[in-house]
Amino acid sequence: MSLIKRITPFFAARIRENHRLLSSSASALREASSSPLPSPDDVHLTDSCIQRMKELQASERSCTEKLLRLSVETGGCSGFQYVFDLDDKANSDDRIFEREGVKLVVDNISYDFVKGATVDYVEELIRSAFQVTTNPSAVGGCSCKSSFMVKQ
Repeated sequence: MSLIKRITPFFAARIRENHRLLSSSASALREASSSPLPSPDDVHLTDSCIQRMKELQASERSCTEKLLRLSVETGGCSGFQYVFDLDDKANSDDRIFEREGVKLVVDNISYDFVKGATVDYVEELIRSAFQVTTNPSAVGGCSCKSSFMVKQ
């Protein structure tokens, strides 16, 4: 029996196996690409922030979903300050960041100041509040943790 006749079934089986593997990995790749990857410029939510928002949404018993709105205003100890509000709707120019069903809304102007920031819910002896714990756009801040300075 010639060498080609002996190895043909082996190669045919290998080709069929490779085709099967490539087909399954291509479908897995399509599924993975349908869910967007987080960007480093996204505003991130911590687990405690998500937990607190879920508690607030459950206690509201409203038919409309509550959104956590983060905005930046002038003022505060260091020049700018973070402002958190509960909102019923997002505006057309808002950016929405969602994790586990909790939505954080940031207007376009404020977004430039909080790109890549992390929002947390912090409970301390003197207060409990949503806070921006890390902000790559800020170069300094105050101990109140609600005001900051930006890079020039």
